[in-house]
Amino acid sequence: MMMMMMMMSFVMRHVPTVPVKNLNGSSPVHPALAGITGILMSAAALPVCLTRPPKLVLHPPPVSKSDIKPVPGFGHCCRKTTKKQVRKGKTPEEVVKKYLQKVKSPPEEDCTICMEPLGGPSGYKGPGVGPVSRAESVGRLAQCGHQYHFQCLVAMYNNGNKDGSLQCPTCKTIYGVKTGNQPAGKMEYHVIPHSLPGHPDCKTIRIIYNIPPGIQGLEHPNPGKPFTARGFPRHCYLPDSDKGRKVLRLLLVAWDRRLIFSVGTSSTTGESDTVIWNEVHHKTEFGSNLTGHGFPDPGHLDNVLEELRAQGITEDDGLMEK
Repeated sequence: MMMMMMMMSFVMRHVPTVPVKNLNGSSPVHPALAGITGILMSAAALPVCLTRPPKLVLHPPPVSKSDIKPVPGFGHCCRKTTKKQVRKGKTPEEVVKKYLQKVKSPPEEDCTICMEPLGGPSGYKGPGVGPVSRAESVGRLAQCGHQYHFQCLVAMYNNGNKDGSLQCPTCKTIYGVKTGNQPAGKMEYHVIPHSLPGHPDCKTIRIIYNIPPGIQGLEHPNPGKPFTARGFPRHCYLPDSDKGRKVLRLLLVAWDRRLIFSVGTSSTTGESDTVIWNEVHHKTEFGSNLTGHGFPDPGHLDNVLEELRAQGITEDDGLMEK
């Protein structure tokens, strides 16, 4: 018996260890590769000893109410939205004309909305767009210079939120103030006394989004039909640094403009008519980064600023957010 235990001890000391990805990402072997390697070594009658996989850490350690503090420089800690604000007073044609310059001689190229030549009539044949004169049939967007059939731009506007803004379908330049179809809900934010991986010198801003299920409005894909809201409240994290607070200010602008969430089809579950993220990435893992939604991630804050800029939200908007 003693001899057998000594042999087992000798074998375990010489068993090759196949590491899996750990919390700080220093392992050179991806978990899937480690698994495949283990299978192949087992098939070759070689002993294998896999290291224990890291643990997913979604939430911080428990925090007492007395340890929760306001975010420095913010005079509030909660933001609510109610029903969608509908802007009235201008027809779709008036909104589109506001951002267009006249084109006397259309170029010999296709309208990228209907894919018909700009020199000819619009290919759009649907409802909601009236006839226009030849002089107004093509327009150039004032800032970016891209040209389209006027009727195509009006049809595109009618298929959106009809909020008084227009977005160039080619370069995504936004004219006016873009808003989304995020349902009513609540956004809370405060500082907790823990540090995120990669940010040891500061505390953490915790954002809590809460959106209840409800009935879709006219701005949603299926008006009058119920929508679900899975996984709420959702907890997200930012470092309590100068740049982290800058991102929070712009996220508040995005929240007010209903651009953080949308109603649509989930890319992870395939469920339709549900609340989904809307192209502004958040970190939902507090102490790990196993799914790519945690820290450390040195480029995260800059990436979020760029995503917000793509939604028409810039640092100038943050300066007005108090």
